[in-house]
Amino acid sequence: MNTSGAETITKSVSEFILQGFPCSQEIQAVLFVVFSAVYLLTLMGNGAIICAVSWDQHLHTPMYILLGNFAFLEIWYVNSTVPNTLVNFLSETKAISFHGCFLQLYFFFSMGSTECFFLSAMAFDRYLAICRPLHYATIMTGQHCFNLVISCWVCGFLWYLAPVILISQLPFCGPNVIDHFVCDSGPLLTLSCAPAPKSKLASYTLSSLIILLSFLFILISYALVLLAVFRLPSASSRRKAFSTCGSHLAVVLLFYGTIMVMHVSPGSSHTTLMPKIMTLFYAMVTPLFNPLIYSLRNKEMKNALRKVLQMFNMSLKVFGARCRRSVE
Repeated sequence: MNTSGAETITKSVSEFILQGFPCSQEIQAVLFVVFSAVYLLTLMGNGAIICAVSWDQHLHTPMYILLGNFAFLEIWYVNSTVPNTLVNFLSETKAISFHGCFLQLYFFFSMGSTECFFLSAMAFDRYLAICRPLHYATIMTGQHCFNLVISCWVCGFLWYLAPVILISQLPFCGPNVIDHFVCDSGPLLTLSCAPAPKSKLASYTLSSLIILLSFLFILISYALVLLAVFRLPSASSRRKAFSTCGSHLAVVLLFYGTIMVMHVSPGSSHTTLMPKIMTLFYAMVTPLFNPLIYSLRNKEMKNALRKVLQMFNMSLKVFGARCRRSVE
C-alpha cells in the first residue's frame, strides 16, 4: 500500500492543458484573427517607438531612453504569452510541456515585475525633471540612467524567481487542465497534489508587494509633480508639464487598474472568466495602447515617428527599385 501510494505521488504530469477560451471552432478562428491583429499592431507600435528613440538624436535623453526600454519590454511581454495562445486557438490538444509552462510563468511574471520597476523609474525621472530642474542634469546623467535601466531589468527578473522555483517543486500528479490561456500561479497551485501554503504565501506576498509599493511610489511622485506644476508661473509651462506626465499617468492607470484586481484582491472573489479577462487586458490590450498614448500626446515623439515613417518609405522605394532592376 505504501509503495503504491508513493508511486502515485511521484508520477508527475509531463504536460499541462491550457483550456483557454472554450468555444466552437468558428469562434476560435475569429479569436485567432483578432488576437493576431492585436499582436502585430503591438509589435509594430512598440517597434516604431524603439526605432524613433534609437535614430533621433533629439530623443537621446533619459526620459526617452526609459521609454525605449519600456517599449522593448512590452514587445517581450506579449511574446511571453500571445504566440502560444495563437497556436492553441488552432490546436486540438492545447498542450504545453511541464518545463514550457513554468518558463512561461517565469517570463510572464518577470516582465510584469520589470514593468512595475520601469513605470516607477519613469515617474522618478519626471519628478526630478519638474521638481528638481536645476539638479536634473547632474543627477540623471548618462551613467546614472544606464544604471537605472539595468537595475529595472535585473530586479524585475529576480523578483519572482523564488515563487516560480517553489511552485515548480510541487507534486503535480493530475488533473493537468489549467482553466486559463496562460500558465498562471493561481491555477498551478490549485492543481498541486499537496497543500502548498509557503508557495502560495510567497507568490501572493511578492506579487502584492511589487504592485502596491511601486504604485504608492508613483502616486507620491506625481503628487509632488502636481504641486510643482501648479506653482509654475505660465500657463504654457503648466500645459507642457501636464502633457508630458499625462501620458505616463494614463499608462499607469491602465496597467495597475487590472493587475490590482487580479493579484492584490482575494482570488476567491473572481469568477472563472474574470482572471482571463483581466489577464487579457494587461497582457495584450495595455501593450497595444501604450505606444498610441505616448505618441499621440507627445510632439517630439510624433515628429520622430514621422521621420521613421519617411525612412521606412524611402527604404521600400529603394528596395522596389533594386528588385525591378534585378528583374530587368
